Amino acid sequence: MDNNSTEFKMIQSVVLDDANDTLIILDQTVLPNEKVFLHLKEMKDIWDAIYKLKVRGAPAIGIAAAYGLYLGTKASQAKTYEELHKDFAEVKSFLASSRPTAVNLFWALNRMESRLLQEAGKSLSEVKEALRQEAEWIREEDEQVCESIGKHALSLLKENWGILTHCNAGTIATAKYGTALAPIYLGQEQGYNFKVYADETRPLLQGARLTAWELQEAGVDVTLICDNMSSIVMKEGKVQAVLVGCDRVAANGDTANKIGTSGVAILAKHYGIPFYVCSPLSTIDLECKTGDDIHIELRSDDEVTSQWYEKPMAPKDVHVYNPAFDVTDHSLITAIVTQNGIAYAPFEESLPKMFDQK
Repeated sequence: MDNNSTEFKMIQSVVLDDANDTLIILDQTVLPNEKVFLHLKEMKDIWDAIYKLKVRGAPAIGIAAAYGLYLGTKASQAKTYEELHKDFAEVKSFLASSRPTAVNLFWALNRMESRLLQEAGKSLSEVKEALRQEAEWIREEDEQVCESIGKHALSLLKENWGILTHCNAGTIATAKYGTALAPIYLGQEQGYNFKVYADETRPLLQGARLTAWELQEAGVDVTLICDNMSSIVMKEGKVQAVLVGCDRVAANGDTANKIGTSGVAILAKHYGIPFYVCSPLSTIDLECKTGDDIHIELRSDDEVTSQWYEKPMAPKDVHVYNPAFDVTDHSLITAIVTQNGIAYAPFEESLPKMFDQK
């Protein structure tokens, strides 16, 4: 791997500039044409960045939310712990309203609240410093989690394999390495010579704009395909495994991920290709029994009809259905790879055990 690719992997898509009370994020909506870092100070701008996918990827959303909640609380003029807790709760509720599906958002916000409660009785400056520390730990732990997921997933793959992926679960969606792309980066370092096929991922084109961009920057052999080309590359024997990330995993193994993922899983099942979901434990929601309990976010019509075109590419006022996610049935999933190991069906038994591993 050359120096440019190593430098790229070290890019952090979410950074806290504490001295200037600023959250810095890589604006993923303008990639690959521009590399723009936004400097956000207001809660409404942080909310907007999460909602409009300027920062995206479940782990990165969690990191941004934790930093945002810290900055919002830091700015509080409260004189007592009770007043600070009230201000904290208002910021937490506001940020939580930005994206309803990604469990990492709520996990990070709840973890910050747990730390706030632990610090009751200390000075307000100590409480605020504890929240900063907790947010930093969330980011550092995610980097370690991604590397561990990558190592476990790499054990399932062989040299020279073709790997298909959907959406973007890479380094810019996390603290570092990514989830589904982590084994690809680690394999690149070890000379596995993977050939990656990246679905473009309509309608927001995360595969085309983000995955293809970051893999190419890292020197990985990547080929971009339209979503409806997945079947033919599988049939032609070009794909030996599918790797995807996820936004929420239910207790039975049903998995919510970017729209189109379930279709890829169905194709993989048909062609006898293993389908692996790479998931931090923070994305596994054991309180959510099945995929039927996962709320699917519906997004604006223009993402489908006009956002990526100079002129609208659909009839004016046509009805549009634009769910951001779909749910892949657990029966289509070969394994769920976590930082603590690999879970196989029945997932109701194997997933809880992942939380018990050291």
